[in-house]
Amino acid sequence: MTRRSHLTEIGCIACDELTELGAGKREGWLEDPSLLAALHPHSLALASAAHSLVLVLGWDPHRRSPSSPCHPVKIHPSLSPSEGKISSLEWLPFGDLLALGLGTSGGLLLVYSVGGDLIHKQLVHPGRVLRLRFREIARKGGLAEDSISQELCVVLPGVVARFDGSDIQSLLQRWFQESERRMWENKLQNLEAEDDETSYERILFQLWNVGKFGACVDAAITGIMPPPLLELQSSQRFYGAVTIGDDSVISAYRLSEDRSRSLVGTILSKVVPVTFSTIASFSKMLWRSEPNATRKSRPTPQPFAKASPLTCLKDPRRKGEKLTLSPSGTLAAITDSLGRILLLDTQALVVVRLWKGYRDACCLFVEMLVNRDKASSSSYYESTKNDYCLCLAIHAPRKGIIEIWKMRTGPRLLTIQCPKGSKILQPSTRFMSSSESPYIPLEVFLLNGDSGQLSVLNRSII
Repeated sequence: MTRRSHLTEIGCIACDELTELGAGKREGWLEDPSLLAALHPHSLALASAAHSLVLVLGWDPHRRSPSSPCHPVKIHPSLSPSEGKISSLEWLPFGDLLALGLGTSGGLLLVYSVGGDLIHKQLVHPGRVLRLRFREIARKGGLAEDSISQELCVVLPGVVARFDGSDIQSLLQRWFQESERRMWENKLQNLEAEDDETSYERILFQLWNVGKFGACVDAAITGIMPPPLLELQSSQRFYGAVTIGDDSVISAYRLSEDRSRSLVGTILSKVVPVTFSTIASFSKMLWRSEPNATRKSRPTPQPFAKASPLTCLKDPRRKGEKLTLSPSGTLAAITDSLGRILLLDTQALVVVRLWKGYRDACCLFVEMLVNRDKASSSSYYESTKNDYCLCLAIHAPRKGIIEIWKMRTGPRLLTIQCPKGSKILQPSTRFMSSSESPYIPLEVFLLNGDSGQLSVLNRSII
């Protein structure tokens, strides 16, 4: 009797261009901490800070999406020493619009098209961008298209920034609509356009200082939270945030949305940069041959909005390493330097579960099909949201396994053997189903660094 496989191969990224990132030259090249990876349906982005290179690969052999490149696309960001190197990577999907976000060690946010064209460049805050975290947030209406909003969380040491997805989407729509004009302008501006972020329209964002208990190594905005008791009638919006770091394993904050600059800030952030950029473009056309043209000064950092500390967990013996947020934002899986995994209830701010013996582990939330009796009674049965159960996938590279645990306090459902040098990935948006399924579950993918095979964990546990 053949042994059942819990992985299904869906594509392959093997190509000669991967040798520039270390593939085939050293064992375990995919486990290099300086190598960044971001997965999107039909596309995979790999970035190397050492080589200042981003490689966009299409893994779908059928090319069911126009965003899947036929050939590998190379992106070489032009960064000055003050702007730093590539430090984070994330896809920014908005329906048919798709872009790639890069964070740098100098605090910049870069947005590129799938074809490798620079769309946007903006300073978030001086410091290393540790993480770009794109989230789709479903409202109470379910997972219908009109009930989903997006946000981009930018994490720096002791600092968290939030970009509203609608602002980024508007920027991408304008860019794609004016692509021909922008291509013409880029030819004229040639060398100067890519190394001066003041030439681009500034996207509004919120910025908070979350370093009261020490600089963080990762953080996440968990969602909207109720106001303080003394501000129940306040019209302000408040967000919850969780940070992890060396000085404080877990810290929690209430973030206040700063609306005091709503009118003035819009004028200064939208109208002035566009006007200034237009004037600068004409001046470059007239005087682009001048060798001693003065460079614009770097924009000043944005002031912080109010961040109120709620609680923290300090333990000198251990340090927080990685943070993973559940789709609803109500649970967070946190790994530490002692090989433990903490499951945090982000609303009650209580650790509800603890695993030990998982050094260098990586965690991702996944939805598995557990209600099989109903599905097995009919071959035409379509699984609904209630048939799926939220689980936690723990990749333990030292053990060479992936474990699936039922949330919140359920048993271990599955153990999967995986090759050495593999990496688990999850897209920033749910994969579109090939069938007309009413619900698209959250899935986890496994990338084999030796063969280049990309596999998906089967939804059903038997």
